[in-house]
Amino acid sequence: MAIHIKNMKELNKALQPVMLKMVDQLGDRVCENLNYFLSDYYQGYDPSSYQRTKDFLYSAVKVDAHPYNGGVKASVYIDYDSLNSYEGVTGYQVAKWADEGLHGGIEADHKPHVWQDTMDSTVNNGELLKLAVDFLKSKGFSVRT
Repeated sequence: MAIHIKNMKELNKALQPVMLKMVDQLGDRVCENLNYFLSDYYQGYDPSSYQRTKDFLYSAVKVDAHPYNGGVKASVYIDYDSLNSYEGVTGYQVAKWADEGLHGGIEADHKPHVWQDTMDSTVNNGELLKLAVDFLKSKGFSVRT
């Protein structure tokens, strides 16, 4: 059934459900990759100078897609405010070390850069753009890249 759009407000209303679903799926993909690199970070190093709480392992958060400033937004992040069991260091510092390839501030042979590797494997390599194009095509949109 054809939808007759008379103005930008009606276009936005018609596109919103599609955009919400697409952005939510893209957020899921980023969160999936972030969890992969968090797991890789934990599996690649066995600390001898401190005991792990695993708070950081479970710190990835995804906020479902929602309307935002005339568009749609989903958020994926490391909740470093929840990392409060580390003695003498902030959760932000723990996350920063992990993105620098450090484990508890200590150099290690296994050095994933948790956040940057997540961005490289989803955003910077064009994967999210490809997924967005494929999603829109699956919904009947004509998309050229």
